[in-house]
Amino acid sequence: MHRHEHVDSVTDVPWATSEQVRRRQRLYFILMGVCLVLLVLAWTWVRLWSVPLAVVMSAVAAVIPPVAAFVGSNGVRGG
Repeated sequence: MHRHEHVDSVTDVPWATSEQVRRRQRLYFILMGVCLVLLVLAWTWVRLWSVPLAVVMSAVAAVIPPVAAFVGSNGVRGG
């Protein structure tokens, strides 16, 4: 083997498309679950002690769906 010859390793192989889709879906549902939990906690529990904190939690929850949509629809990588 020559010194400058490129050798493919297992890490150079892209993930299977089905695995990429499964990972994106899992991350999408986790993000949307966090969004839902933030909203529910903010307006059922946290608002009793701190309305400004509930508003901040709602603002964070409002940012999550666009991020989740971007992550969920991100194109297939590799190959």
